Amino acid sequence: MAEHLNNKELLNNINTPSDLRKLSEEQLPQVCRELRRFIIESLAHNPGHFASSLGSVELTVALHYVFSTPDDKIVWDVGHQAYAHKILTGRRERFHTNRKLGGLKPFPSPDESEYDAFVAGHASNSISAALGIAVAAEMQHRKQHVIAVIGDGSMSGGLAFEGLNNVSSTPNNLLIILNDNNMSIDKSVGGMSQLLISMHSSQLYNKVRYKIARGLTKTGLLNDQRAKRLTRFNNGLKAMLFKQQNIFENMCTRYFGPTDGHDVCELVRMLRLVKEMKGPKMLHIHTVKGKGYEPAEKNATLWHQPGLFDAETGERIVSGDKIPRFQDVFGETLLELARENPDIVGITPAMPSGCSMNILGKEMPERFFDVGIAEGHAVTFSAGLAKGGAMPFCNIYSSFMQRAYDNLIHDAALQRVNMVLCLDRAGIVGEDGPTHHGAFDISYLRPIPDITIASPYDEHELRRMMYTAQQPDMGTFVIRYPRGKGSLAEWRCPLEAIEVGKGRCMSEGNDVALLTLGPIGKNVADVVQKAAEKGISVAHYDMRFVKPIDTDLLHAVGKKFNKVVTLEDGAVTGGIGSAIAEFMATNGYTPTIHCLGMPDKFVEHGTTKELHKLCRMDSNAVLDAILKP
Repeated sequence: MAEHLNNKELLNNINTPSDLRKLSEEQLPQVCRELRRFIIESLAHNPGHFASSLGSVELTVALHYVFSTPDDKIVWDVGHQAYAHKILTGRRERFHTNRKLGGLKPFPSPDESEYDAFVAGHASNSISAALGIAVAAEMQHRKQHVIAVIGDGSMSGGLAFEGLNNVSSTPNNLLIILNDNNMSIDKSVGGMSQLLISMHSSQLYNKVRYKIARGLTKTGLLNDQRAKRLTRFNNGLKAMLFKQQNIFENMCTRYFGPTDGHDVCELVRMLRLVKEMKGPKMLHIHTVKGKGYEPAEKNATLWHQPGLFDAETGERIVSGDKIPRFQDVFGETLLELARENPDIVGITPAMPSGCSMNILGKEMPERFFDVGIAEGHAVTFSAGLAKGGAMPFCNIYSSFMQRAYDNLIHDAALQRVNMVLCLDRAGIVGEDGPTHHGAFDISYLRPIPDITIASPYDEHELRRMMYTAQQPDMGTFVIRYPRGKGSLAEWRCPLEAIEVGKGRCMSEGNDVALLTLGPIGKNVADVVQKAAEKGISVAHYDMRFVKPIDTDLLHAVGKKFNKVVTLEDGAVTGGIGSAIAEFMATNGYTPTIHCLGMPDKFVEHGTTKELHKLCRMDSNAVLDAILKP
């Protein structure tokens, strides 16, 4: 358990990294202790990404101490790591507003601070982005250090390796820091491995190496191509001598490490060592998620984003509400289905606990596949499983599914494979903000032929849709549902099929038709009664399916009503409201149509309730649309 600190003078006097750089190296460990305690106490009351931020404290201090930020650029991979960075870069006094409506953004963003070089909401993009910044600086003859910090499993993403491949073939001086929290890439092998580490990190070794290289370059004996061949020969010789391969050096990126990522003074030494080196290089550090807070160190997954907790005892403050989250209903239902259907397998890109597929993994580990942060691979792997006769349930957060769009079209829909794609966190997700809102899935899925797109009204409907989706010859079946809790304490129900492409009437009416999709329809059920009190009779329809859309229902609505209001938890542009408007126009119906949903802009962070109101998606906005002349 972290100890209380009586002296917080150092952190309180650091308003920018330039203040940090005025300190002596001997003072840096105290800065780290104060910074870690500040994060613990802040997040106990204002929840956020906890374990990853504690694990990157020393690295953050060392980076801002050695490099001249903001002139030098740090590109973070996944903003989970960046709370210490925010606190040291002029946002300490506002950190209590983090993730709150109108407060600090949940992840690094150039819109918020000049110290944030690039948006860091999705994984694996730091190397590509940082390389672009570094090459642009070189083209414009600016002396600028650029650092990519990649961690939290992001090296498993294909984009990271695409970036590494380009790093090896493009002239640059990029520094890549691999923040490896127990997801090791290189295997350390006894004393010989330690000798290699020591040799590569020594001042003498690098000084001699680069003096020789500079001399050869000046005499014209070492051009770019010869330098690359010499590097490859050097790397091959080391691999033979030390009986170990290093993927980074094999790609012409100099490698240093692994080293202790919680020794701030050693990190400062290493960063100074590699700072002025020419060419791409990687510093590999080992860190511990949750470092300095015992409960988080013991269970980093649980403490990734733990919610409210007591900073002193480590006790998490959990609601006594018995209503389950949609993700838990998904996980329990998947296990039920798998017990009955031996062909069912579960696939997730590094989100087994987040989507509750760990429930299947615990009982049937041989039928559960966590493929790492690799959404495209998850979809294509699932399609391959389906081709081989399995019945895959692939669960990906809606926002992350954007990265696998081509895979869905080319490898799944085009081949009409039988697979289920469950999009968790569809719609407004709350405090995680614009990088995580599941805004666009309906819009980008609608044009794809030969797929089914559904969204359940409640937990019972989710179970029935999952049961329906695994029936034979259903093709690629997409089910989208939101983050958080549903509405039913008694969520278990018989597993039975529903008719694909059919909506249902929730209440009859004569004046206005209210057409909703998904659980957000349940949130505005009281609108029908409020409208009735004002003399307007509203018919409420739960559409259930975006594709195939219920044409019989829409024909009936088009013939009967002069006014239609649609509501969806997703982007209005291209969503189900657009689909309904297209149908009405195509078939000669002329009702006035009001489409409600996420507006044509990136929605910021806040509570779900706040954002529904801000986006005009709450019950008051629906009532206003119904009452509008």
